[in-house]
Amino acid sequence: MAPEEKKELIEKVDAALNTIRPHLQADGGNIEIVDITNDLQVHIKWLGNCSACSMSALTMRTGIEETLKAKVPEVAGVIAVNGVDVV
Repeated sequence: MAPEEKKELIEKVDAALNTIRPHLQADGGNIEIVDITNDLQVHIKWLGNCSACSMSALTMRTGIEETLKAKVPEVAGVIAVNGVDVV
């Protein structure tokens, strides 16, 4: 993936995550994009309370991955670098 394509994809993914962030922030957490690989796996990092939350797996599947795939269809999966992976 060319650097310009990657930058554009990161911006799209970040915009999609912005629709989820208020829910995470309400519980003292957040999420950030670490990387998007050439095979379109989004690597995220849980922040704050999300990094130790027992509901991370559910949030990852029903919140993060579904939202990203709906708003950015080219996303193949989501991998948490400090938590639960969904591929």
